[in-house]
Amino acid sequence: MDLMREAERERAELAGLLAELRPDEWLLPSLCAGWTVRDVVAHVLSYEGLGPREVVGRMVRGRLVLGRINDVALRAQGPASPAELLERLRAFPRPTGLTAARGGAVGLVDALIHQQDIRRPLGRPRTVDPARLRFALDFTRTAPPLRGFWKARGVRLVATDVDWTAGRGPEARGPGEAVLMAMAGRRGAAADLAGPGAAVLGRRHG
Repeated sequence: MDLMREAERERAELAGLLAELRPDEWLLPSLCAGWTVRDVVAHVLSYEGLGPREVVGRMVRGRLVLGRINDVALRAQGPASPAELLERLRAFPRPTGLTAARGGAVGLVDALIHQQDIRRPLGRPRTVDPARLRFALDFTRTAPPLRGFWKARGVRLVATDVDWTAGRGPEARGPGEAVLMAMAGRRGAAADLAGPGAAVLGRRHG
C-alpha cells in the first residue's frame, strides 16, 4: 500500500466531511477530552510545515509529555476560524514534516483516528477503507505514542469486517473501526463491541 497516497485520500475525505459541517458543529465536543471539533482539526494541522528544530522546541516547551506537547502545538494555531482551518487542510493534502514520518503512516493514522473522533459524536458514520483500516489497526497497536497494545492489554481483539485479530484474554469482537477506536482509548467505542473483553474495555475507557 502506498501510505502517502492513502494519507492524502484520508485527508481529502476529512476535508469533505468538514465542508459539510454547520458552524455550530465545529464547536461541539469531540472524542478527544476537552477538545471541540475545531480543536481536533487544528491539532491535525499543528505540525504541518515545521522543521526538526521547531518540533524539538515544542517538545521542550511541553516537557516531553505528549499531552502537553499537543497543547503547545494547538495554541500555536491561534484563533483560526473553521473556514481558515479547512483552507489550510486543503493546502496540505500531503503530510509534511512529522506527519510524513514512516512513509506517511503517521499522517494516515492520525487523520483516520481523528476523523472518527469527529464523526462519532456528530452521528456521521462512514465505512473506512478496509486496507487503511487494517494498517491503522496494526500501527495503533504498536506505535509508541498510541500504545494500543497497553490500552487493550489482557483482551483478545477481533475485527469482524476485516481479517485482523490481536491479543490474548477475553474476546472483544466487532467492526474494525470500533476495535481501532477502543485501542486508541476512545470513550464509548467498546459499546460497539461484543464479548466479555468488551466489558473490560468499557470499564477501562468509559
